[in-house]
Amino acid sequence: MRATQFLFSKGIFGRSMDELRRQTKIAISFEAIKGATTPRPLYDFNTPSAVRDCIVMSDRSIGGYSESNFEYKTSDEARTASNASASTTSNSTASTSAESSAASPSSFARFYGSISTRLPSDLPNIERTGFAGFRTPDQRPTLLGSSMWNIDPFIYLAMRVKSDGRAYFINLQTQSVEPSDLHQHRLFPKRPGQWETIVIKWNDFVRTNHGFVVEPQTEMLRQKVLSVGIGLTDRTEGPFELCIEKVWATNDLAEVEAAAPSDESELKNRKGERIRW
Repeated sequence: MRATQFLFSKGIFGRSMDELRRQTKIAISFEAIKGATTPRPLYDFNTPSAVRDCIVMSDRSIGGYSESNFEYKTSDEARTASNASASTTSNSTASTSAESSAASPSSFARFYGSISTRLPSDLPNIERTGFAGFRTPDQRPTLLGSSMWNIDPFIYLAMRVKSDGRAYFINLQTQSVEPSDLHQHRLFPKRPGQWETIVIKWNDFVRTNHGFVVEPQTEMLRQKVLSVGIGLTDRTEGPFELCIEKVWATNDLAEVEAAAPSDESELKNRKGERIRW
């Protein structure tokens, strides 16, 4: 009989060493003063466990009828589905689909479902439904304390997505005094149906609470970002689909395709007036 061998996995000690190395690198390179020279990955949706750990939400939690799903996909699976769809169309359409799938990442997360604004008949206090969303999981602690993203050395948030063109919001949660506060910005795709990189200035995010702009605005706690997520609150009934590969912080505009937001947001102030970006 042999004693059971220890399985070496990255637990709290491994995470602590990673965080110590990261903070040491920041101190040595003076990132806090000069700004970071290399991008910092925040979350990659490239493994089944990374996708499975995310938190998925919809109005079903309050009795609504919207459906929200979050699944891990590979490019092979996506290409098979694309080819099956293209087989019923013309050759030119199939060629365009093949070019699009060639640019797909090897793996990603697919956020999909259906929005319904139907109200529950047995819950008269529910007056509004029609939303869905997901966010990254709570970050695991280290021996150095709570694990949070410090994006202070960076100017931009970047994410690689493929959108259906609906009015999604990017949601950032920080270690705020009010836990229900979110910093939000519209996700403005330039090429719906194709993979693209979206880049947004961290300073352009707007502090909100339950969908309303908080007044007066306060600066985001850039050293204490807890999670990033996507929400759909346009209340337009029907199916939705958004694919996401990764999220990162960067100062390098050469690696991203800059978006020029010009649309009107769904955010409103306390007077019911729409907020323009």
